[in-house]
Amino acid sequence: MSELTERDLLPDPIALVRRWLAEAQAAGVEQHDAMTLATATSDGRPSARAVLLKGIDARGFVFYTNYESRKAGELDANPHAALALLWIPLQRQVRVTGAVARVDPEESDAYFASRPRGSQLGAWASAQSRPLADREELERRWDALDERYGGGAVPRPPHWGGYRVEPDEIEVWQGRANRLHDRFAYTRAPGGGWARERLQP
Repeated sequence: MSELTERDLLPDPIALVRRWLAEAQAAGVEQHDAMTLATATSDGRPSARAVLLKGIDARGFVFYTNYESRKAGELDANPHAALALLWIPLQRQVRVTGAVARVDPEESDAYFASRPRGSQLGAWASAQSRPLADREELERRWDALDERYGGGAVPRPPHWGGYRVEPDEIEVWQGRANRLHDRFAYTRAPGGGWARERLQP
């Protein structure tokens, strides 16, 4: 069983999460880029769902969605979120909280262009989170869009794009025997950089 000591940590927790993400991928962890995204309404009613981490850099953690979905509506009303990444085979977890902002349109365009064509059409066909009479209605819309765009490029829908969670707190967790796990919390320091402390498990 692994351990997590002060020697294993990095001054920048985002760099540490990038390392852990790469190690999870190298270890063959299934869906290593899946994370739970928790949002809340303006009056604090929470909801959570799994999304895919599609970008991570010094600015934060990026995912993509329909801007008219439930999660997007909650982020518009309350632009803060929490993330959790869990790699069970490695007994590792990362928790992130922070403010959320839409990514630049150019960044959303670049990612959308990299998606499989079927997923591009799906972004147009699905009015995410809205009621649907039956499956056939959705498939008819997808087929019509496939015919409309033929073999040409599919543009990014104006209602679809990315969000970046800009972290102010990041916690890393490593499972240990007897539930005496290793936990470290990073908090943005007022003057820049990160403050760090060990937490009890």
